[in-house]
Amino acid sequence: MPTKIAIIGGGIVGSTAAFYLHQQPGVEIIMFDDGTGQATKAAAGIISPWLSKRRNQQWYRLARDGAGLFHELAIDAHLTGTSFARTGTIITRDDSDDLDALEQLAYERRDSAPTMGEIYRLNEASIKALLPFVHHSAPGILITGGARIDGQLFCAQLQQAANVIPRPGRVSFNEKGDLVANGQIEKFDLVIAAVGAWLPELLNPLGLTTAVRPQKGQLLELKTPVYQTTQPQPVLMPEGERDFIPTTPGQLIVGATHENDQGFDLTPSVEVENDLLASANRVTQTLTTQDITGIRVGTRAYTQDFAPFFGTLVGHESILVASGLGSSGLTTGPLIGQLLAQMAIGQTVATERYTKATSQYIS
Repeated sequence: MPTKIAIIGGGIVGSTAAFYLHQQPGVEIIMFDDGTGQATKAAAGIISPWLSKRRNQQWYRLARDGAGLFHELAIDAHLTGTSFARTGTIITRDDSDDLDALEQLAYERRDSAPTMGEIYRLNEASIKALLPFVHHSAPGILITGGARIDGQLFCAQLQQAANVIPRPGRVSFNEKGDLVANGQIEKFDLVIAAVGAWLPELLNPLGLTTAVRPQKGQLLELKTPVYQTTQPQPVLMPEGERDFIPTTPGQLIVGATHENDQGFDLTPSVEVENDLLASANRVTQTLTTQDITGIRVGTRAYTQDFAPFFGTLVGHESILVASGLGSSGLTTGPLIGQLLAQMAIGQTVATERYTKATSQYIS
């Protein structure tokens, strides 16, 4: 079993892998992360994949099982409610037939996904009672097992539980596959490369081409009136609008964008800010630019088939890779990190259950 493992990338995959590897006696973990543009750090998201209409069954199994891992991981890592909380998810539909179909899908999928929890059909009044900042809403379905997650806090707590402090600065491979940090070769038994959209750059010295592209994502942080509620506010996924994620009382996050033409740019956009605020006001009708408290910007990794991949790098048995998680990375990332940790210590993992071979994306 490897005793010295490098993890490149302190996002959700790398942080989860570090947490599980920390539980292995005798394993030394060194994490490298320069923190630039990391998707996880900019992300606040929703864990609720069960009603997705995506046809990729590998992806759905990964997302479903990833969502199912959270409860166990939250307990084992002593995660606090600021980073992860099961608040429930409301998904709305304007058309009653569409809502019927969504409800039917929910009951069908709950048989294989018990962490979905209970399923309730809500009218506008019921949604307003749960989310007092809502001025207008179509009816929807409440999935009680849905959750919200703050990516940066989640990773920070996992790293603390794993007793790792990321080393700042970028690292690279040389043409022999050695890891180079601060101009010096550092020897490791195994390397986990979880650098998201930067994987093509990292693997380029090995003569490899990686079919991964960057996508810019922006989220808007807003203040709202503080309402007294008797239970945690669920996250809201209104049809045709951005997602609404209540965090602390009086705080709301709206987003995110999916910008395919911005490369690795991390500049907040006034145009996008206005678009997100307009989306928010089609639901709340009370917010102004004075209520904006911040904007988060990050870079996601996407593949041509919009599917994540992970596993052993062909031709380099001591390098494990993961990328292409896209906007569902907060849901799929922890399970990918756990599986990479298992692979790192020599356990057999049936990756074909969740992903195509890495050779489909790297050549």
